[in-house]
Amino acid sequence: MSRVLAPLLDLLAVLVFATVGRRSHAHGITVGGVLETAAPFLCGTAAGYLLASLTLDAAPRTWQFGTVVVVATVVVGMLLRKLATAGTAPSFIVVATLFLTATLIGWRLLAHLLSSN
Repeated sequence: MSRVLAPLLDLLAVLVFATVGRRSHAHGITVGGVLETAAPFLCGTAAGYLLASLTLDAAPRTWQFGTVVVVATVVVGMLLRKLATAGTAPSFIVVATLFLTATLIGWRLLAHLLSSN
């Protein structure tokens, strides 16, 4: 898997998360709006890549690397939203964590299964 593919798939997952959230809350789907919603989580994803790269001896396509990315994406994303006085209701934190875990870990597990066959 290309070194570029893992971050692109993670970027796509966060953008889909932001798009779905904006649509479900009738905020309108515009490029600017999606990027505004996604920005704190994308900062978290970048922090997760940095942290995982410095602390793990694992490739970005592994579930271990993905786990660090998920935790950083959610934690940093929620902290930045809180600082910006955006919503961080407990139900939102749960939904964000579940969606981001399913997508950011899910594509890695699927890739592993497909490469094993």
